Amino acid sequence: MNRSRSLVLSLVTALAATLGAAWVALPAYAAGATASFVKTADWGSGWEGKYTITNGGTSTINGWSLAFDLPSGTTLGSYWDALLTSAGQRHTFTNRSWNGAIAPGASVSFGFLASGSGSPSGCQLNGASCGGGTPPTTPPPTTPPPTTPPPTTPPPTNPPTGDLPKHLLTGYWHNFDNPAVELRLRDVPTEYDLVAVAFAEATSTPGALTFGIDPGLAASLGGYTDADFTNDVRTLHSRGKRVILSVGGETGRVTVNDAASATVFADTAAALIARYGFDGIDIDLENGLNPTYMAQALRALRAKVGSSLIIAMAPQTIDMQNPAGGYFKLALDIKDILTVVNTQFYNSGAMLGCDQNAAYGQGTVNFIVALACIQLEAGLRPDQVGLGLPAGPGAAGGGIVAPSVVNAALDCLARGTNCGSFRPPRTYPGIRGAMTWSVNWDVSNGNTFARTVAPHLDTLP
Repeated sequence: MNRSRSLVLSLVTALAATLGAAWVALPAYAAGATASFVKTADWGSGWEGKYTITNGGTSTINGWSLAFDLPSGTTLGSYWDALLTSAGQRHTFTNRSWNGAIAPGASVSFGFLASGSGSPSGCQLNGASCGGGTPPTTPPPTTPPPTTPPPTTPPPTNPPTGDLPKHLLTGYWHNFDNPAVELRLRDVPTEYDLVAVAFAEATSTPGALTFGIDPGLAASLGGYTDADFTNDVRTLHSRGKRVILSVGGETGRVTVNDAASATVFADTAAALIARYGFDGIDIDLENGLNPTYMAQALRALRAKVGSSLIIAMAPQTIDMQNPAGGYFKLALDIKDILTVVNTQFYNSGAMLGCDQNAAYGQGTVNFIVALACIQLEAGLRPDQVGLGLPAGPGAAGGGIVAPSVVNAALDCLARGTNCGSFRPPRTYPGIRGAMTWSVNWDVSNGNTFARTVAPHLDTLP
């Protein structure tokens, strides 16, 4: 975030893709969890065949997805048969989307149905409709009835942290001066549920955090002290709002790369939380992080502060493309204590979505939904996923959208409505909400973001 002055999809979804679409293999989600497909039988009557997936790794596989390339003009049946005709022709892959488990050395069987054109229209797992038994004699319809809603994710197994709203609006407050309007913390518009104070700074000690009101901001406000700020935190609390301390930003240099710096991070963060009354911490390290030791630091911090601690993250889009990447790995490693990940869906150019099929351009509903889908399908609960967008002109170099586009993306994810050409494989009614960089830029632009998105969040399921 700039303070300067200037998937994965499930097998069913993958197989339902348009012929000719390219699917690229996705990376491993668990060390030692690999598997192979092999064709074991023909089923006939439109069923392209029966296939077996065997876990050849050392870890249990808790879900999987298939990735392949279908040459243009090739029917799925002929391509699949050519690929998997014998045991000598295996497709090895790594996986995550199917809700099941395959123990090391164990196997499950599945099949899929092809229509006359070769485009698949059904899925079989363990011999029936992604369940058990034998394949049906009557193929399911090629497309579901128009009134059939997309599948819905189940409610989260863990409730949201503390008394935060089910759907919340997060905004960053500047502890510095730049072309956006300067604000005292108490002047943050009431539409914001969670305010992230930007930013805690690094010291010469690895892992250590420090915070104080920026002298330039204090001067711009005609005098604003640490005591004033602390009183403003209490004021926001009296309004039912929560305030967290954000670590990092575009120029942030906080490093937690070993056990010692993890301890220092937890100790200094806990001291700042106690001093100012913060409700939690936000990790916005845009210059890389060590997921192992940052996870250690955050768990130690939670042990000091308690279960009410809010833990948020604001990774850049590229950081959440791959579950094996540092930021994504951190989110999954602390999933049991993580409140929300507000990915910055801007300043990123075009990116692959969870279908791994196309590079979606930033600043569109497709981009926001297809990239949020990666997190939702690769392990995070819907209540842990928020959509981070700029508050308007001046807030970012690219990816600025009208607030109505943010609302459309929320509708697409929560309800399956107002989508672009990309549609996620299911709906996520528990999607947590939206974040903006920043409150200051929003106020500079007439508070349009908050006034448009906040009331819309109240309409979500």
